[in-house]
Amino acid sequence: MMLAWLFPGQGSQSVGMGRDLVESSRAAKEIFERADAALGESLSKLILEGPESDLTLTANAQPAIVTTSIAALAAIREKYPELLGMPRFAAGHSLGEYSALVAAGALSLEDAVRIVRARGRAMQDAVPPGVGAMAAIMGMEAARLEELCKEVEAEKDEAGAPLGVVSCANFNAPGQIVIAGTAKAVARVGVRAGEEKGKAIPLKVSAPFHCALMRPAGAVVGAELEKVDVKPLAFPVVANVDARPNTEPTRVKELLVRQVDGAVRWEQAVRLMHDEGITHAIEIGPGKVLAGLGKRIAKEMKIASVGDVPSLEGLGAFLAPAAS
Repeated sequence: MMLAWLFPGQGSQSVGMGRDLVESSRAAKEIFERADAALGESLSKLILEGPESDLTLTANAQPAIVTTSIAALAAIREKYPELLGMPRFAAGHSLGEYSALVAAGALSLEDAVRIVRARGRAMQDAVPPGVGAMAAIMGMEAARLEELCKEVEAEKDEAGAPLGVVSCANFNAPGQIVIAGTAKAVARVGVRAGEEKGKAIPLKVSAPFHCALMRPAGAVVGAELEKVDVKPLAFPVVANVDARPNTEPTRVKELLVRQVDGAVRWEQAVRLMHDEGITHAIEIGPGKVLAGLGKRIAKEMKIASVGDVPSLEGLGAFLAPAAS
């Protein structure tokens, strides 16, 4: 067995996530307590009790998901200290890259939740409501969709004004790519994709993430990162922006800043890990989105999702081959 750890991104949050882990694991509870202390407020109360309308706000969802993911990892480490060991790689989908860096020891939990709180606010504030949009494009090849985005950026509306920016934001899996940009440009790409037998599904998001419109947020994240020290990584973390494993502490800040307005190359990252011999992966944190994507990218890779007590209990059998 060669193991990778995967950490989910925004959209995986739900009220009550991690509740049974916190109630049964002292290590998980301590993570929630540390996050509360770092932010100077009861993030844990919001995670466990809601309301959902507040939890889904970008500035809250981001530190909440990082906290819950690291709490799940703490519970795993507590329960399986001998079986777990170290992964060959870790990776996180967008926001999840911060969780991966905490897991690798490059960032402290406290620094991570403070940075992503600022990151969430900056991403929300970068584009006025209604100006931007995102859509999932199904059934198109990546190269053609990238060309189509460039074609639409060169188009103009009925009044002769440019439609605005649009680009591929998330390469999630074969035939599943998310685009982001101005609302007009995203809508136009959706129409053009339909003409080419693709399908556009508008996404309910608060801002157009991972496109050029997020550049102001990147500057905010950069300023926040300058306040922290990045420690040596215990194992490589595959970065979103280039889908390459990084072990250099000096590159972490640059990669995280580029990530804000750069595409998330998740399909490429999973393929890289698979090509490097990864046979098993643990999705650590709320939801099972990454396990679903993994099945579409590398069918041979076995992925266990751990975000609650039942899945934690079942992890022992999943990890057992590593100890044999």
